[in-house]
Amino acid sequence: MSAPAKKLEDHATLQRLAPHNVEAERQLLGAILMNNETFFRVSDFLEPQHFFVEPHRIIYEKVSQLIRAGKVASAITLKSFYPAEHQIGEMPVTTYLLRLTSEATTIINAEDYGRTIHDLAVRRNLIRIGEDMVNIAFDAPIDMPPRSQIEDAERRLFELAETGRYDGGFHSFTEALTEAIDMAAAAFERDGHLSGISTGLRDMDSRMGGLQRSDLIILAARPAMGKTSLVTNIAFNVASAYEAVEQPDGSLKTVNGGIVGFFSLEMSSEQLATRIIAEQTGISSSRIRRGDIKESEFGKLQAAAQFMQTLPLYIDHTGGISIAQLAARARRLKRQRGLDCLIVDYLQLLSGTAKSAAGGRVQEITEITTGLKALAKELAVPIIALSQLSRQVESRDDKRPQLSDLRESGSIEQDADVVMFIYRDEYYLQSRMPKEGTEEFFKWQKEMDEAKGKAEVLIAKQRHGPTGTVNLQFDSEVTRFSDLAQSDHMPMRME
Repeated sequence: MSAPAKKLEDHATLQRLAPHNVEAERQLLGAILMNNETFFRVSDFLEPQHFFVEPHRIIYEKVSQLIRAGKVASAITLKSFYPAEHQIGEMPVTTYLLRLTSEATTIINAEDYGRTIHDLAVRRNLIRIGEDMVNIAFDAPIDMPPRSQIEDAERRLFELAETGRYDGGFHSFTEALTEAIDMAAAAFERDGHLSGISTGLRDMDSRMGGLQRSDLIILAARPAMGKTSLVTNIAFNVASAYEAVEQPDGSLKTVNGGIVGFFSLEMSSEQLATRIIAEQTGISSSRIRRGDIKESEFGKLQAAAQFMQTLPLYIDHTGGISIAQLAARARRLKRQRGLDCLIVDYLQLLSGTAKSAAGGRVQEITEITTGLKALAKELAVPIIALSQLSRQVESRDDKRPQLSDLRESGSIEQDADVVMFIYRDEYYLQSRMPKEGTEEFFKWQKEMDEAKGKAEVLIAKQRHGPTGTVNLQFDSEVTRFSDLAQSDHMPMRME
């Protein structure tokens, strides 16, 4: 090989060297050894594995141990943790440590140097994941389908994106106050003057102030009470009210309604879509499925379907996913399309890790609710999770649910910001019909007339507001919840 060709090959090799900055590592370590307070400026996000040079990783790890133990970390105290003849490069360890202190950056620049080291480590990890993807794709075993490789790569990328972030830590009270005032200003400008996202149900919004960012909202009920119906109503209302404005950086900021992610673990996306179409057209889903519709109604269905195609409502109907998979998919939706509200139907169909599952169902549910609350905070969106209630409700005379009826774990109540129950007296009265013509029948008939088409949403827990009951209209034919007409809001009757 000619000399110029050899030089070009060496240049290419140097250019493909993993990204790193040895000088930044040296100066940051020197600053920490000179002034141990520097360590606390970077310790939130910087770990030993983020250093490119192996001896620097060891130095940072030993420094961390000393400082966290309340001891002084300096070139002098650190050298006693190395063998007497130990060398770093071609220098004795003492000389190398003293050289680090002579090259130290100032404490003011320490955080910037730390972020540089961290970001370069992330880039090296990206390269490693990319190389692994290529190698596995070339040499994948027969029993490893491409989908498994994609999911593994996604998992590793999301782990990389979500670990070692340096945007946490303490905020000054002034910043918190500014955020609170901004929230109040946004509520003033938003339709209905709500601090959260409107559910589209007036009385529920009035009681809750809308769906609040970072809240975990548990909606629980016995079967056939209408849990899924209520959340599909809310999902449609939020998505159909969506409005956004473009920011200076080209991103979109939601000003009304929101982008909705819906994890339907029990029903298929087609069943869910049929329900929403039934709710919006007033044609029962059973008639839609049987094709028992008139020509005029078919036009109504088409118009509703065309409108729904424009809605920012995204459905994932994969059954039996884990809380980790759900979190990864929610993060992906937020990055790719945006996300303002997340719905999980329902909580007991999620699974935890093998470790929590081995500890019993209660421990697994605890992991799931803790994970959902952490996800709500991380994505800064409200999460509505549906939950089953235990059968002990049926054994009481008053069938209205209580917090103690939440199934399998007290962590549901503990982790939730809001706990709501659905109760319909009509459902229980139907099964207690006495013999016609008797005095009990006429009494039952009166109660039935009063309960017909009515539902109660019992807000049993709310961190930021009052508890109480919200009365709603429920049309069982099309499974639609709506505001209950108040007698004092009704138009004047003409006698």
